[in-house]
Amino acid sequence: MSDQPVIRISGLRKTYGDLAAVDGVSFEVRRGEIFGLVGPNGAGKTTTIECLEGLRQADGGEIQVLGLDPRRDGPALREKIGAQLQESALPDRIRVWEALDLFASFYAHSVPWEPLLEQLGLSEKRNAAFGKLSGGQKQRLFIALALVNDPALVFFDELSTGLDPQARRSMWDFIRAVRSAGKTVFLTTHYMEEAERLCDRVAVIDHGRLAALDTPENLIRGLGAENRVVFSTEAPVDPGMFRALPGVTRVEPVGERTIVYGRDDRLVVEVVNALSLDRIKFRDLRTEQADLEDVFLALTGREMRG
Repeated sequence: MSDQPVIRISGLRKTYGDLAAVDGVSFEVRRGEIFGLVGPNGAGKTTTIECLEGLRQADGGEIQVLGLDPRRDGPALREKIGAQLQESALPDRIRVWEALDLFASFYAHSVPWEPLLEQLGLSEKRNAAFGKLSGGQKQRLFIALALVNDPALVFFDELSTGLDPQARRSMWDFIRAVRSAGKTVFLTTHYMEEAERLCDRVAVIDHGRLAALDTPENLIRGLGAENRVVFSTEAPVDPGMFRALPGVTRVEPVGERTIVYGRDDRLVVEVVNALSLDRIKFRDLRTEQADLEDVFLALTGREMRG
């Protein structure tokens, strides 16, 4: 990757009346990475991405995208970027091929769009009207439209919202392929699993402010979070039998389930041994590692909002 940032923002601020939707955000995006801006709905993700795309005027701060200022160099910037917006629409009667043909005509340089249809599983829908497409097919069409000008930088805003789990994972594979083709990807999401699986680095934003920025691995490692052993029993068990085990920090009974938290590498072994010693039958035992959602909870003091 080049050391020259593709995106550089410093002190970005956008207000609506008394509400600071984005409040002094600063970060850089490196060439060739998948960069994630994560947080709950209303955190300031979409406002930030729209300022970067030149769709919204920032009230303060400095922005550079591919060496250009979105406020002054809008036409030149739009030639170099692609954008899938959180909310988009086309006329119901426009056909898939017509939409792609139309969008390709907007740019001085475009690529043949037939391979995009193939990659996104839309070849059979080439002649279908937009209004007849399913939600997932519409989403894939908007991704094709974002790539038709062969952009160096692609913005995806809440890319997989509304997709079923299978479609979401297929979309993740496609995003990795976009990066492998040499493009930089900037995405916003409130799905922590999506950010953890896809992103090279993640910026956590909440109430318009940057709460953390690092690789998913470093954010999780820096949390120093507990691991969890979760299991079910036919009858409630005494939480006290686990509290004296090495590394156990707390025990949480939840109906038939028990959750044992701890930081010892042998946590699961100790729990199973304790259950076996007391001849307690258990089922559905599993271990859970800390993840980005735990990071978010630690940073903000609450679980993700929908």
